[in-house]
Parts: sequence; structure tokens; C-alpha cells
Amino acid sequence: MITKSSSLMRLVGELKKLPGIGERTALRLAFHLLKSPRNLTALSESLCEVRDRVRPCSICFAITEADTCPICSGSRDSGIICVVENSQDLMALERSNAYQGTYHVLEGVISPLSGIGPANLRIAELLKRIEASSVHEVVIATNFTVEGEATALYLARILKPIGVKVSRLAHGIPLGSDIEFVDAATVQWALQGRNEL
Repeated sequence: MITKSSSLMRLVGELKKLPGIGERTALRLAFHLLKSPRNLTALSESLCEVRDRVRPCSICFAITEADTCPICSGSRDSGIICVVENSQDLMALERSNAYQGTYHVLEGVISPLSGIGPANLRIAELLKRIEASSVHEVVIATNFTVEGEATALYLARILKPIGVKVSRLAHGIPLGSDIEFVDAATVQWALQGRNEL
């Protein structure tokens, strides 16, 4: 019989810590892994490999396996820096193939309720990068949440006096959606950011 202190229950407990995984899903995943020991071995090896090899880039703080990520060490336009909240956002922007500049990962957003202020983010490092190179534009690509907007406004306030162009990703009604199903705040942003045809 499986007890609460068993290794299986410990695995279930660890799986439950993952986002979106509850008790039942964690138990189902644990039993799936037990059915195939090769899957369990491969998973544990890949987790150890990620722990040992993945680290933040020394320039932009995106996750990488080298000291400098491929974007920072490549031939991208270093005059433009796109500021993102985390490496997942960077990867989403990269999938679009629409941006050819460099990035800067803040590793979070300003959130006073969670005790996260500007000093807890990689803002000081961003300012050092701008001072040390010929950056002419900073694109703020934080998420369109209250915290993301607060972070964007804070960044704009401290970057504009430096003389750097500060821009923000456009936002509004997603392509392929019906206006009747879009929330009021998104419609408001779309109307304010409308373009001439």
C-alpha cells in the first residue's frame, strides 16, 4: 500500500507544484511515468541537464546554455532593445520573425502587492546597457496587465530623459476575432490606437 510518505506521493507532491497541475493530474502523470521506466529516466536526466546547463545570458538575461545567448552574440541590430518580462515572452516574439533587434529580460514586473519594486527587476542592468552602447530605441513589450502597464510607464519615465526613443507594442483587437466578443478595455485601446488606411 502507498503511504503519504512514499516516493510516489513525493513525486505527486512535486508535480502539483507545477502551474496548472492539480492533485488528479499529478497522480495521472506519476502513474504514466511509472508505466514506462524509460520515460521516467529520460525525464529525470533532462531535468538534471537543464538544472546544470541553463543559465541567464550575461547581457540580456534570457535563458541560454552559453555565457552569451545566440541573439546577443549574433548579428542582430544592437541599437534596438526590446524589453520583455521573461524568456517565454522573448520566445513568443522570436517565433514571429518580425523583430531583428536585441532583447532585455526584466525577470518580472513591478507589483507592489507582491512586494516587487523596480529594484527587484533588471532595470539597472538595462540602463547600463543603454549607457554603454549606441541604443537609439527601446521597445517595451511587457504584458497588457495592470503590472505590465505600470512597468511600461515606469520604464518610459526613466528612459525618455536619457534621449532614447521609447515605443510600446501595439495592442487591440486580435486578428480573426469578432468585435462583439472582445472585452470593453481592448476595444477602447483599439479605438485609441487606430491607424489611417
